[in-house]
Amino acid sequence: MAQLVLATRNEGKVKEIAALLAPLGIEVVSLAAFPEIPEIPEDGDTFVENALAKARAVAARTGQLVMADDSGLEVDALNGAPGVHSARFAGEPRDDARNNQKLLRLLEGVPWEQRSARFRCVIALVTPGGMERVAEGVCEGFIGYEPRGTGGFGYDPLFYVPEFDRTFAELDLDTKNRISHRGRALMAVQKLVAKMLGC
Repeated sequence: MAQLVLATRNEGKVKEIAALLAPLGIEVVSLAAFPEIPEIPEDGDTFVENALAKARAVAARTGQLVMADDSGLEVDALNGAPGVHSARFAGEPRDDARNNQKLLRLLEGVPWEQRSARFRCVIALVTPGGMERVAEGVCEGFIGYEPRGTGGFGYDPLFYVPEFDRTFAELDLDTKNRISHRGRALMAVQKLVAKMLGC
């Protein structure tokens, strides 16, 4: 069975991506299978730079096709922040609850119509031979006034999607995968993965 390495140790992300790639019948493994690979710094200025840096580093270490993503939340009232700093918005160590608290604090008093935001995801595919492909997905929404729902991770409890009248954390996984930034980016790379792995 063909194998794809995901350059992440985030199990929530691994579950989402494995579900989306299930139709290809490939084995998806995370960096948990490669404990010798150190944490790869995400110090680029853009999601593209970070995704490519992670994919290149892991492809060089594993000799396999690697998929890496970098994604984050862009809030219009905060001039696009937290952006590439989404995971560590409230500082180290990364903490979803503290990130959400900081976001709500910064948006205190901001009216609903100005709380527009989007999740953006960039996915990079890199082969050991150096072939590189990039895809992007975006999901538009608003930042709620308080967390709602128990599913998902990160900013999901605050990210409200008007079309469904729910936050990402209130959506079932199938629906979230279909409309999410990561889902849209993955749909764009599905055919590419199949071609590169000869599925």
